[in-house]
Amino acid sequence: MDNIQSQLDRAEAELRLRNYSPKTIKGYLYFLREFFAFRSARPAEDDEKAVKGFLLFLEDKGASAQTRNICLSAVKFYYRDVVRTGSPIGIRTAKRNRSLPVVLSRGEIGRILSAVTNIKHRLMLALAYGAGLRVSEVVSVRVGDIDVDELTIHIKQAKGKKDRISVLSEKVVEGLRNSVTGKDKHDFVFASDRGGKLTTRTAQKIFEHALSKADIKKSATFHSLRHSFATHLLENGVDVRYVQELLGHHNIRTTQLYTQVTNPKLKNIQSPL
Repeated sequence: MDNIQSQLDRAEAELRLRNYSPKTIKGYLYFLREFFAFRSARPAEDDEKAVKGFLLFLEDKGASAQTRNICLSAVKFYYRDVVRTGSPIGIRTAKRNRSLPVVLSRGEIGRILSAVTNIKHRLMLALAYGAGLRVSEVVSVRVGDIDVDELTIHIKQAKGKKDRISVLSEKVVEGLRNSVTGKDKHDFVFASDRGGKLTTRTAQKIFEHALSKADIKKSATFHSLRHSFATHLLENGVDVRYVQELLGHHNIRTTQLYTQVTNPKLKNIQSPL
């Protein structure tokens, strides 16, 4: 294989030209670097055999199906779109484990918000839950994205480079108005102390601290606020297709996973014990 860095540079250029997100580019380049190092020790193997060997190597190291699938996508992109080999890599993605999302009850959401004494931090968690936002989305919200009169929020260039509209709760309107007073429409609603964009890790730490302070033992993460938003809407009788639109899911089957958590018939069954 040619110089690894030159191949990575070619791959990065192609990814940027095709408008892949910075996060995807970083992930693809990481796995390509690992694959190239693995591949260089096996120059006699054909490409597909080398890819299979690398995926098995990752599995032996304990990599999840999701991780191996991201790696496979990166390698397929390289052979298909960078070096443009005539024979595509015909390896199918690994079957992913389908675990149910961790959902917080309405009472637990209330305890988490009450545990946060910092007004800006409490508003951020409330907005994430009330609008079903990912952590990367809530730290990226700008003043001009919010319409408090229409009770909507415009999430721009989210996962998959897609825009969508979600709902605002009236309970956060006053806090939002106070938070954006004196700010320009391009300013971040939840800016860091230095005035720039708050990092996703900082937002996650705020949630983790609140979860601990509220003495909730569930293995919840910041993303559990989004899971809870979807679950509670379905419990309120909102059609799953509208929930799909608010979450920005491409496939409705992803949204339908929440129906397994909200099934009232299962919840009404009493244990025989």
